[in-house]
Amino acid sequence: MTNNVQNELPENYEELKKAANRTSSWRVRFDAVEELGQHKHSKVIDVLTTRMTKDPVFKIQEAAYRQLKAFGEDVTPPKQTKFDIIKGTSKILLRIKKSLPADHTFEEFKEKFKKMRLDVYDAYEGEKGSDFDKWLETEWASLLKK
Repeated sequence: MTNNVQNELPENYEELKKAANRTSSWRVRFDAVEELGQHKHSKVIDVLTTRMTKDPVFKIQEAAYRQLKAFGEDVTPPKQTKFDIIKGTSKILLRIKKSLPADHTFEEFKEKFKKMRLDVYDAYEGEKGSDFDKWLETEWASLLKK
């Protein structure tokens, strides 16, 4: 990471702004936040502030906070949520489970979740990291009892 922050908009600002708001990929959002952090400009600060306060993935909130702090902005560190990072996740998962045959496998459930709600899938994958499969399998197993 370089410290040569520029006080102008990057040439690809519009593209980076779209990437920073792309709900289907936390990795794309993260990379956009990192790249935007190299350009101190009011429009960039607006995008980073939105990611810091509204992104469902804590890792992205932290990256945006770090960039804003480096710009000298007076920002409060984000707090990691202990509950659903996306409201209504349990209902979404239950709907997916009910749309599958009674004898479906975890892999079938995971695949359908990814196809039906990539935004939610991706947010949890980004938030849970290497624990994502374990978390999703636990959620799936608890749904089987319903």
